[in-house]
Amino acid sequence: MQKRKLGKSNLEVSAIGLGCMGLNFSYGHALSKEESIKLIRQAVDRDVTFFDTAEIYGPFTNEEIVGEALKPMRDRVVIATKFGFAIDSKTGKSTGMDSRPGHIREVCDASLKRLGVEVIDLFYQHRVDPNVPIEDVAGAVKALIAEGKVKHFGLSEPGAQTVRRAHAVQPVTALQNEYSLWTRGPETNGILATCEELGIGFVCYSPLGKGFLTGAMTKDTKLGTNDFRKNLPRFTPEAMEKNQALVALLKHIADEKKATPAQIALAWLLAQKPWIVPIPGTTKLHRLEENLGAANIKLTVQDLAGIKRIAAGIHVEGERYPAQLMATTGR
Repeated sequence: MQKRKLGKSNLEVSAIGLGCMGLNFSYGHALSKEESIKLIRQAVDRDVTFFDTAEIYGPFTNEEIVGEALKPMRDRVVIATKFGFAIDSKTGKSTGMDSRPGHIREVCDASLKRLGVEVIDLFYQHRVDPNVPIEDVAGAVKALIAEGKVKHFGLSEPGAQTVRRAHAVQPVTALQNEYSLWTRGPETNGILATCEELGIGFVCYSPLGKGFLTGAMTKDTKLGTNDFRKNLPRFTPEAMEKNQALVALLKHIADEKKATPAQIALAWLLAQKPWIVPIPGTTKLHRLEENLGAANIKLTVQDLAGIKRIAAGIHVEGERYPAQLMATTGR
């Protein structure tokens, strides 16, 4: 597995990481703790060194799984986790944003304990809290870095000006935003340009469109009652039928490269910038191996130009989140 550096930082990670959320959260088909630990360690055996979790996943249990799985090889991996939500201790439900400096410190200490580590490699603000100045957030993380509890500061789904304000207080190592062939916002909202200018790495979550870009989903796909995609506009039967045009594009290139649509979707991201790192998630070993195989696929200038030309003529049907969740992004 090739390695990449996240921007100008010295944080080097595998070119493809593993998003761990879906192991036991959100998709309705959770693995057991033992199965999750096994899959994470199989990823390490295949040279994955970058693992992403968050306190809200579970909540809390995902961090425990990741920490236990990676404990024997802690010195070989990079663990990213996140703060920023208020979580009801009784129900486990998020009750809104909370990036007050005191709360950030509490989350850090709790995450360190759950992960079983002495330092968090990359600590993201999960979503921008409109009630707390980003300078205060960056200052809180800066203090944690000075104390040796955190190594690197990150932001997830911020607006470009928020990034600049945070970066002026504590250098931002990485942004984690949704980015894929069917979520192209970072190209036009100033985020990728800001990353390039400031030397910030870019981590793509949902690089396979929450499974849609694998080609395994159609308008007839039935999502489980606990699958969060049931509430997303792009996963209505009508939207999935209309968005098959994007899958057809990936399949066409995949056939030429003797690859899969998922591999082309990931290879396309890797070809955009050398400081972009996708973190696809999976619960299956064969899908993990398929995803990692994307790092060996080289898309030519002609391939990329063809994808750009055809994709420009495809209208993606549906927003990526409902309105209330979209309102938490880009702030």
